[in-house]
Amino acid sequence: MFTPVDPQYEERIRSSFERQGAMRLIGARLTRVEPGAVDITLPYRADLTQQHGYLHAGILSTIIDTAGGYAGYTLFPADSSVLTVEYKLNLMAPGEGEYFVAEGRVVKPGRTLCIVQGEVHARSAERSTLCALMQQTLIVLHGHSDDSTRRK
Repeated sequence: MFTPVDPQYEERIRSSFERQGAMRLIGARLTRVEPGAVDITLPYRADLTQQHGYLHAGILSTIIDTAGGYAGYTLFPADSSVLTVEYKLNLMAPGEGEYFVAEGRVVKPGRTLCIVQGEVHARSAERSTLCALMQQTLIVLHGHSDDSTRRK
């Protein structure tokens, strides 16, 4: 549906994701990278839950914000970076499952701002439950490449 301006977008996304300490900390991994679409999968872990044993809303928020950000970033120029300007998250059901899939999808790319929608599904062998919906606005940081030399 979208054509990336950077033919090396997938390598750039994967390299950037590998530098995310937060994703490494929680055990999240990239499972889909396509123009305008990124999925992040996270296995259930008891140490990421709230008091009722459901995956914590902050963790759901973290993976969907990241999936949405990278979905937009697939369409950005090679010499740019991405930041979330704002997002709205609706929690639809408890985070109960064997693993969770956050799906970020670009709705409208732009030169400066990019609008993304996202969903998080709690999955198990028996079912898939939509547990969160997100709408997000990203900003394209032109001339600020996403590299590992910043803020060390």
